[in-house]
Amino acid sequence: MLAVPTDLAERLDSDAASLCQAWILTRADGAVLGFTDHDRDLVVDGVTCRAATGWTAGAFEAAAGFAPGLSAALGALDDGALSEADIVAGLYDGARVACLRVDWRRPDLVVRLWTARIASLRREGAIFTAALEGPLADLERVAGRTYGRLCDVVLGDSRCGITPAPGAACDKRWTTCVQTFANGLNFRGFPTLPGEDFLTLYPTEGERHDGGRR
Repeated sequence: MLAVPTDLAERLDSDAASLCQAWILTRADGAVLGFTDHDRDLVVDGVTCRAATGWTAGAFEAAAGFAPGLSAALGALDDGALSEADIVAGLYDGARVACLRVDWRRPDLVVRLWTARIASLRREGAIFTAALEGPLADLERVAGRTYGRLCDVVLGDSRCGITPAPGAACDKRWTTCVQTFANGLNFRGFPTLPGEDFLTLYPTEGERHDGGRR
């Protein structure tokens, strides 16, 4: 639940014209930048949020169909804030972004709407596109290896260990690895892993029940 100051809550309820958006971006190297869609600079949480410096409220887009917690933001490059050189150098990769609702008449009245992390930032002409990952995106990451019947490597990479012929493809199955590529030694799946059908099996009269097929 958002902790909203009482005075700000009243302004939110009345849709006061004194409300604006602010963004505070913290890079991995510790640099902190502030942006606002107000027409003049504001100091929010001790950070100077510059007006019209590469980020606008109308540019933020949250769309169904993105991966969980993933959205996109657009803005115009401004050498005084987001420089092309810094973007190319990757200084914004992994940066944290906090979106704030602020009363520009009283910048001490502020509520944090959401936080995200910049997954990637690319430049297209005078426009940059930032992919923002919210907290839910962390749930989609794979930690360590996953266990499955199929191989989990890319054909031809260091774990695969072979140099395939041009145009070769692999369906990551054990039989393909052995019969087509003679590479069973480097197969990274678990072909004998019991499937869901194993959980639903029950003894049947006349069958052999010694576990040999498993």
